[in-house]
Amino acid sequence: MNGPETLLPDAALAPRLGAEAIEIYDHATVDAEIAAVASDTSADARAAIVQVLRQAQTKGRAAIAEAFAAAPFDATAMTASYTYLTDGMVKSVLNVTTRTLYPAPSDAAALSVIGVGGYGRGEMAPFSDVDLLFLVPAKITPWASNVIEAMLYILWDLKLKVGHSSRTIRDCVQLAKEDYTIQTALLEHRYVCGDVELAETLADALKRDLFSDGGPAFIEAKLAERDSRHLKQGQRYVVEPNVKEGKGGLRDLQSLFWIAKYIHGVEHSADLVTAGVFRAEEYKTFQAAENFLWAVRGHLHLLTKRATEQLTFDMQVTVAEAMGYEDRDGRRAVEVFMQAYFRHATAVGDLTRIFLTKLEDMHVKSEPLLERLFRRRPKIKNGYLVVHNRIAIENDAVFLSAPLNMLRLFEEALRTGMLIHPDAMRTVKANLHLINDTVRTDPEAQRIFLDLMLKHGNPERALRRMNELGMLAAFIPEFEPIVAMMQFNMYHSYTVDEHTIQTIANLARIEKGELEEELPVVSSILKRGVNRKILYVALLLHDIGKGRPEDHSILGAQIVRKVAPRLGLKQEEVDTVEWLVRYHLVMSDMAQKRDIADPRTVRDFAKAVETVKRLDLLCALTVCDIRGVGPDTWNNWKAVLIRGLYRQTHRALETGLEDLNRTNRGAEAKKTLRAALPDWPKKALKVETARHYDPYWQGMHVTAHVAFANLLRDIEPDELRIDLHPDEDRDATRACFVMSDHHGVFSRLAGALALVGANVVDARSYTSKDGYITDAFWIQDSEGNAYEASKLPRLRQMIEKTLRGEVIARDALKSRDKVKKREKAFRVPTSITFDNDGSEIYTIIEVDTRDRPGLLYDLARTLAGLNVYIANAVIATYGEQVVDTFYVKDMFGLKYYSESKQKTLEKRLREAILEGVARADS
Repeated sequence: MNGPETLLPDAALAPRLGAEAIEIYDHATVDAEIAAVASDTSADARAAIVQVLRQAQTKGRAAIAEAFAAAPFDATAMTASYTYLTDGMVKSVLNVTTRTLYPAPSDAAALSVIGVGGYGRGEMAPFSDVDLLFLVPAKITPWASNVIEAMLYILWDLKLKVGHSSRTIRDCVQLAKEDYTIQTALLEHRYVCGDVELAETLADALKRDLFSDGGPAFIEAKLAERDSRHLKQGQRYVVEPNVKEGKGGLRDLQSLFWIAKYIHGVEHSADLVTAGVFRAEEYKTFQAAENFLWAVRGHLHLLTKRATEQLTFDMQVTVAEAMGYEDRDGRRAVEVFMQAYFRHATAVGDLTRIFLTKLEDMHVKSEPLLERLFRRRPKIKNGYLVVHNRIAIENDAVFLSAPLNMLRLFEEALRTGMLIHPDAMRTVKANLHLINDTVRTDPEAQRIFLDLMLKHGNPERALRRMNELGMLAAFIPEFEPIVAMMQFNMYHSYTVDEHTIQTIANLARIEKGELEEELPVVSSILKRGVNRKILYVALLLHDIGKGRPEDHSILGAQIVRKVAPRLGLKQEEVDTVEWLVRYHLVMSDMAQKRDIADPRTVRDFAKAVETVKRLDLLCALTVCDIRGVGPDTWNNWKAVLIRGLYRQTHRALETGLEDLNRTNRGAEAKKTLRAALPDWPKKALKVETARHYDPYWQGMHVTAHVAFANLLRDIEPDELRIDLHPDEDRDATRACFVMSDHHGVFSRLAGALALVGANVVDARSYTSKDGYITDAFWIQDSEGNAYEASKLPRLRQMIEKTLRGEVIARDALKSRDKVKKREKAFRVPTSITFDNDGSEIYTIIEVDTRDRPGLLYDLARTLAGLNVYIANAVIATYGEQVVDTFYVKDMFGLKYYSESKQKTLEKRLREAILEGVARADS
């Protein structure tokens, strides 16, 4: 039997390592120290062996970590170094086991230790698994069994996560044929130590008996595995990506290489160029993405001290810092880092597409049967070919002689409904420099680009492919900064460019009538007709100013003045697009942060939009913008608010702003209530309509007025009455409370709701003329839905206990009012503003700060302590950020005009927020 040997001599490995080989693992010294303490198979001897190895392991890991910190992007050295350290330990363990613990008898069969999987590939992150194959020529002998068991116990004692199998060569071939996971692991097997000849025999057998058929079944299995993984992990644009398993992650690159290795027999990724899979520049992209992703994974492991693969928000900040990213141009270091991440992930997607089509060219990847049988081949224009149902370029030189053809390619793809062949994509990507100002201002280029959005019914597909190839940024250079730009918050689910494309996809779906039931107002607006060119261009450019210190709406409007004329828009159209981009958040802010039942809100908004034409455009843009933020951002609550603001404003613009007054609304509301209570005696109706002040009548829907009328009827002075009603049309539960007026009721209700985990989205508080509080809260559960009927009794019980003083909300919230670890990395500065013009009778206090469960309670309790009367509160949540808007009066019923009073209120509110933050972080 051959003695154990390392894979490569130190001198050969040294150039790949981040530190001196001897600093990572000193074979001679470690083996000598082990020999000195290893005398028998006793537990003490084994413990001493483990102690020597643990010291060597600690020293080696420290040397690697130090070198990696000094060169945080050198992933090649990092992965090779951890492999080298692991090889050294495995070799030493086999060495002491076969020479001291269980010396080999003269007739001992050969034993070889083979690395498989990632360890076999020679790429290891700090806490990667160590997958070992113990290879024997025939069945396992008692001696081999003892050696393997002793090795495993020592490696486990070193806290290594060892995956292992003990097999013959025949077992390896047979099992690999039945299981693609085993087959993949053996594809990258690597001799580590033990019998060399046995390892070479395995390599020959695998090549001859397993990897010689071209691998169609293996390839199909790997592609199916990839699709399943992507489905589980989500798209590459998700803001907390999995570096290993996510779309555009390391596993995609590895799958690509596994398939190439199977087909072409390549040993190194550089061989992909020689094999004709990639061009030289594409291989550079492959290398850059692989190196970057491995570096990120290495830092993740080191920072968390475990095998962490998910790049959560808190880890994004610490990894960015470890890799040396810094704040730049008004953007946080973490945002710069994540933009780099998403650009590499996108590049991985491009490479995968190219490679898969190469497989089709080789007839390796099978084509779906139905596509083969029922494909209708559309007629294509001159200059193009159809290759595997994809549009290809007939002659690159002719194609590139007219740079406009690069735009025409996307038009032809949309016209025919076919995909673009990767070779054509490569041609476009390699020649983006041909897109200059002459091309950008060419009327034909303007027509083609606008038609891609307006004419073919699938603008999302064209824009996404153009964006991935860099064509969109080449045609509109101002778009380039937002490509793969991440917004570091919990509100936006996509990068800025992907969000932009999602908004346009939403508009196309509405135009096709796919969302008519869900979005009746915007669907009717588009049916009546708007300038589609204005709307599509406004959506394309609405966030183009993001990522810089200036307000992105103002900067975006300035950019529109340059870009829109270049796209062929007339001056009047340019002016409207500029206005839409400048004020694209106004309708959303008005609807979500202001009381749309207040006539002044509608009046101010109507004055801002001026015309029904602008209102229609802004409403459509707003809905598409909110829906494009993330898959669950749009809900019925937002729909009701936007719809209500639109309809009231539309009516005001058509009939005149003078119709917007409290008297008209109050009379109309009382009339509606009488109609809703036909069985009530006239006297009871008269009492009910006379007991409330004007704000009550214009502040709520008739359904709430009916609920309060029933609660108030025949109420006793000390009685508390509650009505909990699931309002499914608004995705919220309406909680109505009636009781005798006393100080601080609003804050106590807010505390009770916080204790049951309810998220308040709207709240209104009115005092009747006969001294009763009528408070209405609209609440949602943690999923943003109305509470299930089964949960309402507990809700009622907690509210009653809190109002009776049996539960003190401030004390009970201490253990629940916590910020999650992954959310602590967000910076949410607190802003408090006072507005005395937005309402006729109230001062509006807007508090913009970090969200947490007990925030509304803290703010309401602080205001109550200062004798501030809260008429209503509007709560708008944007991920980790929340805007709590309070409509208030002082104890004399007056607005807060005094600057000194405003400063006192602001100071106390900030103190309450800071105290709450300290409590939440403790």
